[in-house]
Amino acid sequence: MSKMIGFKNAIFWTDDTGILYCEFSNNDPSFKLDIDNVMSYIKAITTLCDGKAMPFLIDLKDTCGTFSMTAAKLVAKNPDLIKLRISESYLIDRLGVKLLIAFYKRLYDPITPFKVFNDLEPAKNFCLETKNIYYGSSKI
Repeated sequence: MSKMIGFKNAIFWTDDTGILYCEFSNNDPSFKLDIDNVMSYIKAITTLCDGKAMPFLIDLKDTCGTFSMTAAKLVAKNPDLIKLRISESYLIDRLGVKLLIAFYKRLYDPITPFKVFNDLEPAKNFCLETKNIYYGSSKI
């Protein structure tokens, strides 16, 4: 059973895989993720996870822009997200996005395991592997 919450530039959902999917879409290079959006996204994520830690699969293929330092810190350091985030798989299609992720992870969140992918299947596999390690079984 799938649960979904959508916004103007983002959709969040879960399904029977136990992965939290985050898909962002924005074609405005001057767009900057701000605190209001981040707070809405955190609320959606906590609602969808319903207290259960999950790997996050973050699809950034159809997006461009950046984030404020305050927004980046909030995503990285929010206690609710820290409890829910097992790992992060980033799905990308541009080098600039890969560099932005590397910058964000190095400065704000060097703890959460992550990998960057160009294809969905390896990104999902990383999520499932980290979930199985976290829960100690491949049957969850």
